[in-house]
Amino acid sequence: MKTDQIKRETGEGRRAAIGKAARQLIVEKGLEGLRTRDIAALVGINIATLHYHVPSKEALIGLVAESIRDDFKVQAARHPRDGKTGLELLRLEFADFAETMEEAPDLIVVMAELTERARRDKAISAIMAPMGDFWRRQIAEILALGAEDGSFRTDLDPKAGALLITGALSEYARTSGKFGPAPALFAEIERAFRRSSTT
Repeated sequence: MKTDQIKRETGEGRRAAIGKAARQLIVEKGLEGLRTRDIAALVGINIATLHYHVPSKEALIGLVAESIRDDFKVQAARHPRDGKTGLELLRLEFADFAETMEEAPDLIVVMAELTERARRDKAISAIMAPMGDFWRRQIAEILALGAEDGSFRTDLDPKAGALLITGALSEYARTSGKFGPAPALFAEIERAFRRSSTT
C-alpha cells in the first residue's frame, strides 16, 4: 500500500488505516523498526490521536492482528464452503494459501515477524496464539470431516494431521517456496491423508 493510499478517517476507518500503516512499516522495517511517529505520519494524524486509538504496544499489535484476521475473513467469504467434502475443503485452504502468497506477500511477512517476536514476548504471544490455535482447529475439523465422508483415511489423527499441515505451510511461507513449487507440497499433503481410492 502506497503512502498516498492511506486516507484520513475517523472511528473504525481510522483504526483500519492505522493497522494498514503499521503492517506496511513492519514489512519495510521489521517489528523492531516500528515507530508510532512513522505510523502517525503515514495516516496523517498526530501522535496524540494515534495514542487515542492505540494507547499501548499491545493495542497496536492487537490492531495489526485484527486487520490480518479481517483479511482472512474477506478471503474466506469469497469461497463458500457449505456442502463440500473434507478433501474439497482442504483444497480450498491450499487455494487460499497460494492466493495469499501471490497477492498479499506482505501479510506473510507480517505474520512471520509477529510469530517470531511472540516467542520472546508474552504480550504478543497472547495476541497471536489464538490465531494459530484457530487455524489448527479449522484444519483438524476438515480432516475429521474427510475421515467421516470417505475422502481421507479413517485412521488419521485430525489434531496431529492439522499440526503437520499448518507446520508445512508455515515453513513453506517462511522459506518463500525455495524448496519447490506450492502445488507439489499440496499434492504431497493430499497423498498423506487421502484414501487411495479418492481422486
